Amino acid sequence: MLFSPLTLGELELPNRLVMAPLTRVRTGQEGVPGPLVVEHYRQRASLGLIVSEGIYPSPAGRSYPGQPGLATPEQIAGWKKVTDAVHAEGGRIFAQIMHGGRVSHEDINGGHRVVAPSAIAVEGETRTYNGKQPHPVPHELSTDELPVVREEIVTASRNAIEAGFDGVELHSANGYLLHEFLAPNTNVRTDSYGGSPENRARFVIETVNAVVEALGANRVGIRISPEHNVQGIEETDVADVRATYDVLVNSIAPLDLAYLSILHAEPTGDLVQDLRSRFNGTFLVNTGFGVITTREEALSLVADGHADAVVVGRPAIANPDLARRWREGLPLNEPDPSTFYGEGPKGYTDYPVYQPA
Repeated sequence: MLFSPLTLGELELPNRLVMAPLTRVRTGQEGVPGPLVVEHYRQRASLGLIVSEGIYPSPAGRSYPGQPGLATPEQIAGWKKVTDAVHAEGGRIFAQIMHGGRVSHEDINGGHRVVAPSAIAVEGETRTYNGKQPHPVPHELSTDELPVVREEIVTASRNAIEAGFDGVELHSANGYLLHEFLAPNTNVRTDSYGGSPENRARFVIETVNAVVEALGANRVGIRISPEHNVQGIEETDVADVRATYDVLVNSIAPLDLAYLSILHAEPTGDLVQDLRSRFNGTFLVNTGFGVITTREEALSLVADGHADAVVVGRPAIANPDLARRWREGLPLNEPDPSTFYGEGPKGYTDYPVYQPA
């Protein structure tokens, strides 16, 4: 089943392996993908679907030095070379649109104001172009400012299509802006966008609807990570998590999106599988972060009916030909975590494809 075709939106995937969105910070200060980025994605085109690293929709939404954007003509042109290369190899690629929210710093985003649902800083420090700095207290977005941010995400999504992407994935996970609206500890607003689960889900739902209106539902997916308590997110009240994500998924299910992608440590558990039944569409799972997804786990998730496709990260970093290796049971390259972030080809474009001894 893992190596059988899958219809996703208007795409026909040749297998059910999806390359996870992976932050690799190799596009310099201008956020423009260059030849190295083109080659990295081209090498991995045999995976059923590539989801790009998180791409910022506006300068204020940039979270990391070296993160790419989809906000300038130069960035669009850079991504067009990536998508052309992937398509030339027969691949398919979605752009992950990621507004970092409070996970940013003025020394990263070019001096723009860091924004969030509420004026609550991430604890600790972040790496900036000027060394490590404490996370700033973000500006709480006013009700009047929310449509502006939403339109930035819509514009970046349109830019993605102009750049040749097959669709977009809206990043509502891992502690970034959309996830910050969902979580009760990062959203303490008292207006119609805070408080109840319905209110906290509102901005995400409105954003999904706006992007669908711009692109068509078949070109839009969304990624969520309930109970993934990273970057200061605290989704620890089980009843509240259920209520919040039930509202979100129930609200977007009628749109008939290309897919719903969930990052969760227990993809076969009640929470994830209940959300799957509510969504009632193409469903991707990613066990992610804690442990590396194995071939056996990926095979069983699809064969046992827990997911339509499996999202993999580190195995795809180290094995550009992962689909072939897993299909044929071939040995794998081991990923080198010391090269996940940084510059240059080492650990990025120099992992070899399988060669028989």
